[in-house]
Amino acid sequence: YRFRVSNVGIAISLNLRIQGHKLRLVETEGSYVQQQEYDSLDIHVGQSYSFLVTADQNAGDYFIVASPRGVNTTIYAQVVGVAILHYSNSTTKATGPLPQDPALYDPSYSLNQAFSIRWNLTAGAARINPQGSFHQGSIPINQTFLFQSSAVSVQQKPRFAVNSVSYMTPDTPLALAEYFNVSGVFEVGAFPDKPSNITPTMQTYVIPGSYRGFAEIVFLNNETDLQTWHIDGYGFFVVGMGKLPWTNASRSSYNRWDAVFRATAQVYPGMWTAVLTELDNVGMWNIRTEILQRWYLGQELYMRVFDSQLSIEAEMPVPSNVLYCGQLASRQIPEHNTTSPASQPSTTSSSVRFRPMRVGTFASFVIYALLWIIMAM
Repeated sequence: YRFRVSNVGIAISLNLRIQGHKLRLVETEGSYVQQQEYDSLDIHVGQSYSFLVTADQNAGDYFIVASPRGVNTTIYAQVVGVAILHYSNSTTKATGPLPQDPALYDPSYSLNQAFSIRWNLTAGAARINPQGSFHQGSIPINQTFLFQSSAVSVQQKPRFAVNSVSYMTPDTPLALAEYFNVSGVFEVGAFPDKPSNITPTMQTYVIPGSYRGFAEIVFLNNETDLQTWHIDGYGFFVVGMGKLPWTNASRSSYNRWDAVFRATAQVYPGMWTAVLTELDNVGMWNIRTEILQRWYLGQELYMRVFDSQLSIEAEMPVPSNVLYCGQLASRQIPEHNTTSPASQPSTTSSSVRFRPMRVGTFASFVIYALLWIIMAM
């Protein structure tokens, strides 16, 4: 039987286990992994796993338990989730104590589990290099970012920051501000690409990503709580974890062969996690913690991946039903008017970035559409 479990919480990692049964891990966040059996699985905020369970025990009922990890069990004792695995021919109820989770504050079990999760390179599933022509271990890195989270105080208010910069949400969405060339909304290139001793500040900084480049991002956690990170619009290879500090020599420990490709990565206290990703998706993308309190109070930033060709093949134009606000609020039209705001005369001093569709682009679009239809038949 296949189980797919996601941690959709806002702050706490969980450990999942089934009484008397092994969990055979087969997939995480869209990537098939080398199959291994575990007594339990640590699932951090924002992460998802698929595992197989064989009903090979005596007919009966068995406890399924999900409990918090790395927190005070006295406080969180009431949030332990319990369910029942019921065999169809069962005549007995689940008995005995709930299956025990790993040692609460010992990260070694969770860390060893993280190291053991590797990409299945032989599974017959869609991968970004199904023919073996693309291999992350042999691609030169042309950008490196070191992101260190911290709890700070800005203007005598508690905030969270990345490299001492706490993100300030503007009234005009970044993607629209870029599309319509609205100045003063954000600043590209001012964000420090590694930790510094600057005074904590609140800013709307955006880091520049090289289109079709290969980026290395290292998340640093010198705090006492485990953290998870996500990048909108991208998956990434989780190539390494280790104790702080991270140095250039740390790259020698990277897994450059079968690192798993996923969407969310955990960073253990006092450690670093390194990911590699190909910046092939044009747009304005959010890099953030998955811990809601930290995200809300500024532990995030944006990465701008820009295509100088302004091609519709790389990024679609603004949709006709987009909602405008902030400095672009005057572009909003009544809902019953179906004319695209992007085609209306500008009522601001900003100019519009036009993306003309070339004949070849349209032909490619039609071909792709036909291929999808054929594949779906």
